[in-house]
Amino acid sequence: MKLVRSYLEWARGERQFSPWALLVPLACVSQSFARSRNFAFDHGLVASYEPPIPVISVGNITLGGTNKTPFVEMLSRHFYNMGVRVGIVSRGYGGRTSEPVVIKGTSSEREIVGDEPLLLASRLPHVPVAVSRDRLKDVEALQKHNVELIVADDAFQHRRLGRDVDIVLVDACCPFGNGRLVPAGILREPPKAIQRAHIVVITKADQVSEDELRSLRQKLLQYIPADRLFTSRLELRCWSLWDGSWQDMEDFTVKSLPVVAFSAIGSPESFRRTLDQAGLRVLREQRFKDHHRFDLRDMERLAALKEELGARYLVCTEKDVYNLPKEPLISPLLVPIISTVIDEEDRFWSIVAEKLRPRLVVASNGYGEDAMGALLAQKVKKRFPCAYVTSFPIVGKGEQYENAGISVDSVPSESPSGGVIKYHISDLLKDLKSGLVRHIFSQLKAWKKLRGEVRTPLCVGDVYLLLHTLWGQGQLPVLVATAKTVYLSGHWRLERFLLKHRCRRVWTRDSETAKELVRSHADAVFAGNPIMDLTCDNNSGYFQWPKEKGARVLLLPGSRQRAYDDMKMLLDAVEFLNKKTSCVFVAVIAPSLDIEQLVAAAPGWRLADDGRGIVKNGLRVLFYLGPLVSVATDAHILIGLGGTANQVCAGLGVPVVSIREKGKLVQKKLLGDSEILVSPDPQVLADTAFVILSDSELRQSMGEEGKKRLGGPGALDNVVEYVAREYGWDLRCRVYQKISRIINQGDDIHGSYSTNS
Repeated sequence: MKLVRSYLEWARGERQFSPWALLVPLACVSQSFARSRNFAFDHGLVASYEPPIPVISVGNITLGGTNKTPFVEMLSRHFYNMGVRVGIVSRGYGGRTSEPVVIKGTSSEREIVGDEPLLLASRLPHVPVAVSRDRLKDVEALQKHNVELIVADDAFQHRRLGRDVDIVLVDACCPFGNGRLVPAGILREPPKAIQRAHIVVITKADQVSEDELRSLRQKLLQYIPADRLFTSRLELRCWSLWDGSWQDMEDFTVKSLPVVAFSAIGSPESFRRTLDQAGLRVLREQRFKDHHRFDLRDMERLAALKEELGARYLVCTEKDVYNLPKEPLISPLLVPIISTVIDEEDRFWSIVAEKLRPRLVVASNGYGEDAMGALLAQKVKKRFPCAYVTSFPIVGKGEQYENAGISVDSVPSESPSGGVIKYHISDLLKDLKSGLVRHIFSQLKAWKKLRGEVRTPLCVGDVYLLLHTLWGQGQLPVLVATAKTVYLSGHWRLERFLLKHRCRRVWTRDSETAKELVRSHADAVFAGNPIMDLTCDNNSGYFQWPKEKGARVLLLPGSRQRAYDDMKMLLDAVEFLNKKTSCVFVAVIAPSLDIEQLVAAAPGWRLADDGRGIVKNGLRVLFYLGPLVSVATDAHILIGLGGTANQVCAGLGVPVVSIREKGKLVQKKLLGDSEILVSPDPQVLADTAFVILSDSELRQSMGEEGKKRLGGPGALDNVVEYVAREYGWDLRCRVYQKISRIINQGDDIHGSYSTNS
């Protein structure tokens, strides 16, 4: 006991010099390990999973003594009184169960589940408590009990388990010990880790002076904003007597009552202060190590000491009761029933409710992907109306999201190529010269602000986007894979490895690609082509083509910076084609392009008087800024230099003419005979378009091939339904709405309190 006491005095900072200082080098090892572990979780090197039930984690950064158990009990009682079906998950220190055990009341033994779960289950008999070493399995076990919300005891370091709210408790009496990590101190990780917390609560604030409390506040404000910092205190509700069962001690006077105190808790000093504040006369105090299991000899010695000193009672904590031997007690025990009281309680619960509001983010990397991402974000917003839905496009300015009413979290990123180049080294070099690396780091910095704040990210794009999202915020995303298909050589082995281990689910653009990924043991499904979802959700009506007779020719200059150079080639082709046959021309202008710059890139053309297009020598090309589907549905042919947009048109049955270049050759493998590639020559473009327009059978066969190749829609709706069901987003919205409504109405949620209710 003396050895343990001297170590604790050193670790808690009560002694400045001690032989235990020899452990300091080991603390450096612990610190390196803690930092490496947090880095791995922050960047997705170690997986973190969002559970299907909302989770509030209660933890600390020190070894014991912060009153986590009373705090967990307080939270759970409040939620239960709100009408929320709450459950608790606990490690069950001292128990020997490896698989989840769910207890209610006192339906288990200390040897199996540990002392703290028994204490919580006894105080909250209607709340199921799941105990094991794996909290993710505990969550699965509580699902069978129809739990709506989980309070996770001592889970701050258990980062595999995702959480909606992270609450960290700091002991006012001994906040950081001697400032060193275990084994040379009591810190589990450096104080800077508090930055991960959504809420920090200083416990036992009533047991220190105002100056000490003020100093601790200032230290904590280095890591968190002031509006996230709270204080709490312990409140002595009543006294009870334990002799194998509980007996309430009503109107019991303890002032000057002589007692012998003993405890086996993380902060025995706090227990002693409670006794002193209550006015008891403590004749002797015996301290045991935390979670100590008392045997019959311990109790005989304590009873003998009580008789020797003439004490009326032995007094211990409520937690110690669950570590007593099974044999009948020689002497009944006096037990203070303690609870946690939060200062500024209304503000505390408002922030808890605010953090329980689901925050959902859709990420994408490319103009076509932005279109699908914006549509997915709209579907998510409609399905979960109480959620805060945002977007994270890593290419461009996110105009399509903004046009859809979805706010953008990322940093605008413009580059000459319009993205991360896969086809031309020269374009990549231009991007690097214009600050590609700087853009990437700016986006990762923006992701860092969302770390711990968002639910499972929804990615629309390729594996690069998946890695970017994972490295930026750490939580495993899902991916709507729009870039790769077995028809375009499929995913590389490394990509398949990453999709298996660092992606929760993949939606592919065709069934064969899904089969390829499933063979690599990735969770992949085909539920429709996400590109074709763009053809089914046009809420802007149909574009009315001009009534002039002639072929309806759609022009797509693309969405990237090179569109300004390509526009001249398209307009030259327009002039050649119009000489061969009567046509009506409409150019779809992406939001990322500047119309004035487009006009400037077309010598001889000027902006029409009505501002709706450009004209030259009586020839007119209308500009359309709306959804592609609105205008493509009735087009006869597309002369297009886009990527995803070309595919959408092919899927709608519109024959496609494009230019022969590396990117388009790759796309040709997907589109097959629905697309004809020619040299980048306006005369050849016009001649090829004329051949297709003149041959109705060719035009029809190309259209049918496009519909067959691209398939049908449905992927994005499937994504929404899947996350609603499997990741608990429906449940999260219901819980948030229920709790926020009660808090806003100011209903009483404190409820009654007793030792066994």
